[in-house]
Amino acid sequence: MALYANAHKLYLASPASGHDARTRSNGKRARILATRAAASSSSSAVEVAYEKGQLERPKWAGETPLSRLVGAVISFKPVYSLLKLGARQVLISTAEKNGVPWREMTRQILESDVYKELESIQNPSLVYPDYYLSPFHAYDEGNLSWMAAAEAEPATTSMSIRAVPDAKSADEATQVVRGNWLEAIEKHHRQHSGGSMVRDILDIGCSVGISTGYLANTFPSAKVTGLDLSPYFLSVAQFNERKRSQRTVPIQWIHANGEDTGLPSKSFDLASISLMFHECPTRATTDVIKESFRLLRPGGTIAIMDQAVRNYLNLSPVLFTLLKSTEPHLDEYYLTDLEGTLREAGFVNVTEVLTDSRHRTVTASVPH
Repeated sequence: MALYANAHKLYLASPASGHDARTRSNGKRARILATRAAASSSSSAVEVAYEKGQLERPKWAGETPLSRLVGAVISFKPVYSLLKLGARQVLISTAEKNGVPWREMTRQILESDVYKELESIQNPSLVYPDYYLSPFHAYDEGNLSWMAAAEAEPATTSMSIRAVPDAKSADEATQVVRGNWLEAIEKHHRQHSGGSMVRDILDIGCSVGISTGYLANTFPSAKVTGLDLSPYFLSVAQFNERKRSQRTVPIQWIHANGEDTGLPSKSFDLASISLMFHECPTRATTDVIKESFRLLRPGGTIAIMDQAVRNYLNLSPVLFTLLKSTEPHLDEYYLTDLEGTLREAGFVNVTEVLTDSRHRTVTASVPH
């Protein structure tokens, strides 16, 4: 059994049957009723309320004195090297304290046959954008490395635990984060697609395929494509997918730039972008949204899951300095009007829902 949450309630559902979701408006508050089944088959209910924060953005974002000071500190290379090392140690130690076997998960990938996938995945003619070649997430090579790819899944699992701190396990936290996101997608498409089915899905910035797998499970008859700039991430995605049971419709993996995919226009019903835009400069975000509009059919849905700007905590000076040392585009993300960018690209029915304590899902439609 798995827990699936919509924007307001969390229900117990069988993975084979999908989620049985119902929504209920509750003003500005989004409430989740989490029903947890214990091993003894007894159950208890715990309410968790998600509220939008009052801040327009974290106090350390934008052109504030604090932001400029942190930027100056990070720009000094010896200090940056220490910050990068510190940020990495904090991430790993926190994850393992929360029950995520980060080092073991990483070792299993690095000592596997994943390297054999690279040749079939990599597009040698792809030109990387300049921002993608910079150090990122405490990796000198950014996402263009095996270590970054090997650590992507434990990092994502750790993120879910931080977003749902009351979850009893990493798996439960992940199901809440992903379940809310999936329900927001399904609800939007039901309401605004004009009755069209989801036949073709593009997961842009799919990383190691975690979000792609959830989409494929939720829409089992759809043709799902995972697209990413990192051939290393895609190699891990393809390697992990090969180990799982065969799908009726296999996932396709494409090494390409989400800003200019080269894929045919009006060829998808759903474009998903998860946890990517806070890692991108504003110009890339704008270009990916424009490209998504081109790729979607009339009535198609775009779904963006990322950090909830108003709910991101005011971190201590040490923690936010560590964070900004590994996330160079956070300031731009917090200053970007995502909903306005979607409307400017031509999208309609723009909707935002808070899907856990740290993330929002923004959905919109291509006009019929």
